[in-house]
Formats: sequence, structure tokens, C-alpha cells
Amino acid sequence: MEKKKIRKELKVSAIENGTVIDHIPPQSVFHVIRILNLDKIKNQILFGTNLDSVKYGKKGIIKVSKKYFESEEINKIALVAPTATLIVIKDFQVVYKSQVEIPDKIVKFVKCFNPNCITNHQNISTKFDVIDKEDLKLHCHYCEKITKKDDIDFN
Repeated sequence: MEKKKIRKELKVSAIENGTVIDHIPPQSVFHVIRILNLDKIKNQILFGTNLDSVKYGKKGIIKVSKKYFESEEINKIALVAPTATLIVIKDFQVVYKSQVEIPDKIVKFVKCFNPNCITNHQNISTKFDVIDKEDLKLHCHYCEKITKKDDIDFN
């Protein structure tokens, strides 16, 4: 009896132009999609989660065709997926690859978790100093409260 060759991989087409976000913690893939509003754009998006990774055990990946991320979007990725790698693709070639980095300061895009903070009552942009990049803690410039990783909410 002839043995059938079983296919154990699923090949996904390469993107011609766009960005790949690789090495996302599996539990953060959908969070990254939400904070970047990728669920609302018309571009082709491919994503996978709980994929095997030599470096991390399991990982997620998002490929976005015809989209390049601005620094504010990259900073958002860094806050929810600090192990992520950004890969810029042009004409099917990798032209840029870098590890995301949590910035020292965060302006505008994170809400202060303190309901009494002035930024939650007036039209004032939030400002935070990142005081712990490992456990992610943000110090509000206005009310001086600490926003912890689990309390981070995006504007």
C-alpha cells in the first residue's frame, strides 16, 4: 500500500508591499489588530496566532499589505507586544527590520486610568513618563498617578 505524503505546513503568500509584525505574544495578536484599527481597513491582512516559534515557543504574526506604520502606531505595538519585530517589505524584499522599543515618554494615545485626572475632563493631551519598561508602568504628568500594564487604554 502506498503511503500518502501528508502536508504539515500551510504556505501563505508573501506581500509585495507592506509591513509584517512578527514575534507578537499570541495573547496580544487581537489586541494589536484592535489598537491599530486593522479591523477597519480594506487592505489585505493575514494573521496567525499560537504559531510555533524557536525563540518564544509560540508567537503571533500579522501581515498588512500596502500599509506602513507611523511612530505612534509602532509605540502602541511596543506597549502591548514588546517582543514584536517590524519588517517593512517593498517589491517582495525586506528593506527594514527592527525590534519595537517601548518609548521613554508617551504623549496623546494612552488614557490616564485616574478618572479624576484633568485629561479625562478637559481637552488636554495625556503625557506619561515610562518608569518601568519590564512590568510597564506609566507615570502621568498631570495627576502623577501610575497606570499599570493591565490598566492601559488607548485613545
